[in-house]
Parts: sequence; structure tokens; C-alpha cells
Amino acid sequence: MHELIPAPAHTDGEDSGGFLLDEATTLAAGPGTEGTERWLRTTLGAAFGVPLAPGAGGTSNTVELRIDPLLAREGYRLGVSPARGVHITGGSAAGVFWGAQTLRQLLGPDAFRRAPLGRGARPGIPSTEIEDGPRFGWRGLMLDVARHFTPKDGVLRMLDLLAAHKLNVFHFHLTDDQGWRVEIKRHPRLTEAGAWRARTKYGHRASELWDETPHGGFYTQDDIREIVAYAAERHIRVVPEIDIPGHSQAAISAYPELGNTDVVDTSALSVWDTWGVNPNVLAPTDHTLRFFEGVFEELLDLFPAEVSPFIHVGGDECPKDQWRQSPAAQARIAALGLKDEDELQSWFIRHFDRWLTDRGRRLIGWDEILEGGLAEGAAVTSWRGYAGGIAAAEAGHDVVMCPLQQVYLDYRQDGGPDEPMPIGYVRTLEDVYRFEPVPPGLSEEATGHVLGTQANVWTEVMQNRDRVDYQVFPRLAAFAEVAWSRLPASGERDFADFERRMHTHYARLDALGVAYRPPAGPQPWQRRPGVLGRPIEGPPPTV
Repeated sequence: MHELIPAPAHTDGEDSGGFLLDEATTLAAGPGTEGTERWLRTTLGAAFGVPLAPGAGGTSNTVELRIDPLLAREGYRLGVSPARGVHITGGSAAGVFWGAQTLRQLLGPDAFRRAPLGRGARPGIPSTEIEDGPRFGWRGLMLDVARHFTPKDGVLRMLDLLAAHKLNVFHFHLTDDQGWRVEIKRHPRLTEAGAWRARTKYGHRASELWDETPHGGFYTQDDIREIVAYAAERHIRVVPEIDIPGHSQAAISAYPELGNTDVVDTSALSVWDTWGVNPNVLAPTDHTLRFFEGVFEELLDLFPAEVSPFIHVGGDECPKDQWRQSPAAQARIAALGLKDEDELQSWFIRHFDRWLTDRGRRLIGWDEILEGGLAEGAAVTSWRGYAGGIAAAEAGHDVVMCPLQQVYLDYRQDGGPDEPMPIGYVRTLEDVYRFEPVPPGLSEEATGHVLGTQANVWTEVMQNRDRVDYQVFPRLAAFAEVAWSRLPASGERDFADFERRMHTHYARLDALGVAYRPPAGPQPWQRRPGVLGRPIEGPPPTV
């Protein structure tokens, strides 16, 4: 009836009566709802040119916000009636905010614009009652800003898009071989040198094309504080990622002593300009530990615990060849009584797990951190498939499911020849809609360790905002419904109904200026003819 995305748990409604937003509409905000009050006044006030002045609740032309702690924390009830206007009740400030996002959708696509269109008619909502709440507490998107930098305003825009889809976790991939993106005052060369590369591979790493324009950028500490505060206003947690001990060439290029100097001439390394798994990894030395403790000390100040209880340490794709060749690394293995290089990486990760735990935070890492043994309180983002997440959950670790075969949004959306720089398996809108975060056969106890799910966006072949938009949307809408709504089993989901609701949602995305992939295929300016990708044929395996 209301074309809502994600679909709410329960709706009742009538075709007549209801609520009409106009210049006299008031906004009544109960204790604890002030953030949503500001957000509604900013968004709906701008879109429709109405003041939404403060008023008393319970009248026919009022939007009333209040908290009822008897509801689930992120749950809400939204009612519309001719006698009471609009009332949104949430189990917490977050629940009220998600109810306000539903109100925005009910008011039509024009509610997603920044200024009124001057059509004269005011938006109305028929009488309705909606009861809703999320399936998962972790509903996230990982954005890689290391391979291609997203300026601050682009990050703030992405947070707004997450909020519009009731997603509540922003995994902020800040460092990699191709760039270091966060200012660390005690180590200034991380951004003076490590944030910039001389050129960039254009397309897949096997492509012969190069963009010779130097690329880079970073967020100042005040930029980070602004991003975190903006996310908190929208009830989005931010998970910052500093990738260690692999994917670290940008850091090593800035501070060569961090690398395995007894194996390679690290002073000759620059910020990497191509893609793939890099052999240059951090040296397992006391100096490296102290260096990154200093990095994390500043990071914890920038990302307060109430917004960022988890700190992501990467831990993925760490080749061990240099450690095998390094006398210093082998001496460390012997001194610690470790079995092999996998256990050396586990020692490295465990060190920072203890360090973060002592400071009231939780470590989370990609599923490779399971290799060699995982610290008791650490959590896992399962990216190589379900297997890592299943092993972690059955062992009592919390897990976020993000298998590349299902929810890597850098993967192509169609098998046709016009997809720009086609990467990976075909993952259509329907494929994402049928993704099930909890694998079959998981024990009941282990299922309780599945915190939720996230979609991942790696930006090797996404050089600007429009390319990111194209890859992420409209599939993020399908993912949001999977993460929020309590859907039937994968094969029983009503994709036809979702597709029908998407007709209205495309108009919302248009109003927001999102350069999504149209259902019929890419527009001419969205194609990248002649730029090599890495398509993988056939359906993805379930692993």
C-alpha cells in the first residue's frame, strides 16, 4: 500500500482521511527525541517549505514524537489519523528516528528534495498504523576510501543514504596499500606522503591503462569528528578500519622502518598504484607495535566508544613470504614459541585485541584473523564466504556476515557487455534480495552470535561518486530490506512485490540525485568501453 522500503513488519490503513502537511503543521517532540525533531525540521521543512513550529501533541495537524521504553530499542509505531495527526513512538531515540524515515517515505518522493517544487498541493497521508522493528542490530555498509578517496561531503551524503534505508553501521575503510586517509598528528608523514600516489591503474590490475593524474586525499581530525557526529545524529555507528599487518604499503612508504627491512629495501617503496594482494607487510617488531598503539590512541579519541564500540584491524590478505625470509621475524617466532607464520599473525592481532579491550573497545577483523587462533572477545567479518563466520560463531565469537559471493557491491550487476569495468560474479538486484545472512544448519547458540550483515564496496574501479552510486544502487535498497525486514526463506521471497515498490523508490533516489543503475541497463555515460575488468562466469559457489 505505501511502497515502503524496507518493508515494515505490520501495516493497517484506510484509503481516506488521514493527514495533510501544510504551513500550520506543528512538531511536538517529547524528551529524548530532539535529534529527530531537528532532522525532520531540516529535511521536511526544506523539501516542502514549511516551518514545522513547536506545538502540543495530540492535535489533528501535529507530528508528535515520543519514546516508550517498553518497545524494542530500534522498534517504532507510526500512526496517522484525522484526529491525532501523526504520532511516532520509538523504543529509544533510534526507534523514533527510523519511524521518521518511514514518515518521509509516506510523504512521497518530493520529501527527498532540498527545496519545494512549487506545485501548490501539499502531501497527504491516508490513515494508517505501522508497527516495525529490525531483524538485525548490525545493518551495515563498508566503504573503501583508500583505493579511491571519497571527500568528506561525499561521506556525509553516504551517511544520509544509509539512514534513508534504515542502515545503522558505517564501516570506514581508512587505510590500505594505495593510501592512508586519516590524519595522525604524532605520525604526520602518514598523510603527508602516505595519502598520495603518483598514478593509478585504470580498470583491473591486468589492464594496460593508467590514469597519470596523482590521486589522494585524507580527512583531518576535525573532519573525522564531524563525520562521527553526523553519523551519531542519524543513529549510525562508525567502525573505523586501520588495516594491519597486511595492506600496509602506504604506511611503510611513509615510515620505511615499519616494513621488513632485512628482506627488502623499504625506503624504495612508494604508495602502491595498482591493485591486488601486496607482498609488503608490517614487520612484527616492538617498534611496529608501539607505532600502531600511537595510531590507535588518536583513533580512539576521534571515534568515541558510544559511536564506535568496535575497531576494525583488517587482518586480511597478509602474505607471509617476507616473514619466512626475515631473520628478525623468524627470531620472533622462536622467542614466542610459535608454530609458524600464521601464529605470528595471530600474536600480532591478539596484541591489539588486548590493547583495545583494556580501553573498553572490541576488536573486529576479516575472517583471516581466525587463522592461528582468535582472541576470546574478538569479532569477525566473514567475507570469503559463510565458512569463516560459521566457524567463528560456533566457537562463540560474534560475526557479521558479508560473503563476497553475495554482497560485494563492486561485483557486476549484469552479464551484458555494457557493464562498466565488470568485476566478479553477476549479482543482480534479485540476487541481493534473496541473500540470507544466517546460513542453514547453524546451531541455535551460534545463530545468536550473528550480529547482522553488511554489504561491502571496494573502490578499485570506482574513481568517483557517480561510479560508486552506480555500483551501490539500487542493490543497497534490496540489501537494506534483507537486513531490516523479517523476510521468508530466500526462495519464497516476493521479489515481484519488491520490484513493484522499487518503482516508487527510484523516484526517491532521483530526488536525492543518486546515479543508480537503471533497470534496463547503464546509461551511455555510465559505460566504460574498452576498460578491462575481471568478470567471473557462472553462479557463485556457496562456501
